[in-house]
Amino acid sequence: MLIVFSGLPGVGKSSIAKELAKKTSAVYLRIDSAEQAIRCSNVLRDDVGISGYSACCALAKDNLLLGHSVIADCVNPVCWSRDTWMAVATEAGVAGLEVEIICSDLEEHRHRVESRKVDIPGLVLPDWKKVTENEYQPWQRPRIIVDTAGKTLCCCVDELLQHLQTCD
Repeated sequence: MLIVFSGLPGVGKSSIAKELAKKTSAVYLRIDSAEQAIRCSNVLRDDVGISGYSACCALAKDNLLLGHSVIADCVNPVCWSRDTWMAVATEAGVAGLEVEIICSDLEEHRHRVESRKVDIPGLVLPDWKKVTENEYQPWQRPRIIVDTAGKTLCCCVDELLQHLQTCD
């Protein structure tokens, strides 16, 4: 199974995706890590474009074909990237599940963005202005939505695990 996380920076995607990967032993792929590695290579210093997504899609497909479940952690803001992930699942012959993480409490979301700590060396986190100006296209198909507002990490992961059990 390919589980693709989507959502604006600071909503709790990475925390939930990492915890879910631990609980399910799925391969965890984070676009931020791939993009920062590309930046650090000095090949594409500033605008890495879709290179991080492309690299992670290829790694996801390789792992899916080996029989591993994969969790992709990304903003996934546009229809093109969402469609690309689902095409990877189809090509690998596995189910693709889309999960959108949101934080409906704007003050809580802003606080998270402004108080985040960098966990990838060299990565520059977006400020609140950039988060709110981020292109994020409306969804065109059903997906699982987890609202992290006022919830603990454990609660959000448990909620998602319940959804996954109904998908089996």
